Amino acid sequence: MSEPAQIRAVLLGHGGMPDGMVDAVRHITGCDADVLTPVSNRGKSPDTMAAEVTRILGDRPGIVFTDLQSGSCGFVARRLTHDAPNLVVVCGVNLPLLIDFAMSRGEPLDVLVPRLLARGRAAIDSAPSRR
Repeated sequence: MSEPAQIRAVLLGHGGMPDGMVDAVRHITGCDADVLTPVSNRGKSPDTMAAEVTRILGDRPGIVFTDLQSGSCGFVARRLTHDAPNLVVVCGVNLPLLIDFAMSRGEPLDVLVPRLLARGRAAIDSAPSRR
């Protein structure tokens, strides 16, 4: 029996955010560069961003993380899912969610994505707590 494929991901975001977040994930987890690839929208058209994400992920199962649901990054990412049944978009990422991805990307998408969403939501809090 073969091992499940390791999910790869792209962090598609505004300005320098993707590079900074991916750098932090790599620093904390020690993951390889091809696990999570940063793609900035800076100076790029929607078609250019879509082509870059497609080149990086190919036709393998993957995740496109975006900083916002709307805007160029979110719109491009969701458009890509129309022709890629193995592609999932997760919007509104944070560092704990991305670290969890890097550490558990061997799980199937249908198990991994709900786990990541729960982790990302659980990581948002205040001090002192104002619940």
